[in-house]
Amino acid sequence: MSGFRRGVRLGIDVGRARVGVARCDPDGMLAVPVETVPRDEVSIDRIVQLAGEYEPMEFVVGLPVNMQGADTLSTTDAREFAAALQQRSGIPVRLVDERLSTVTAHAALRSSGRSQKKSRSIVDQVAAVVLLQQAIDTEKSTGNPAGATIPPDEEHA
Repeated sequence: MSGFRRGVRLGIDVGRARVGVARCDPDGMLAVPVETVPRDEVSIDRIVQLAGEYEPMEFVVGLPVNMQGADTLSTTDAREFAAALQQRSGIPVRLVDERLSTVTAHAALRSSGRSQKKSRSIVDQVAAVVLLQQAIDTEKSTGNPAGATIPPDEEHA
């Protein structure tokens, strides 16, 4: 655990209808669901409120690139959301490839016996947990934080 930076992180899974939020403890032992925030004009305000509660050192925002690793409309949306979040909260944001987090989340919920319909309300939180856990595991195994930070000059883009 030599290169792991101690501190709470909030994982953010940006969707068109909902935003899943997860958090981890300062030692990165466990990522847990926090809540699903409806995607609207106040969703960033709500996440900033949550940040006030949990005091994260950073946000880990999932970047939904396609299987070839290229940007999609959702990627652009997530980047814009992340930049707005960083600007409003003053908390650094790391963008992390979340190619499989939603798929993994659906699979985990299915194997726990939940129907697709019942899972809809929490799948975003579970996807946020998955992407946050992947980021923590990457940092612990490589000693380098996962993903990339948003350069401050892009904040007002």
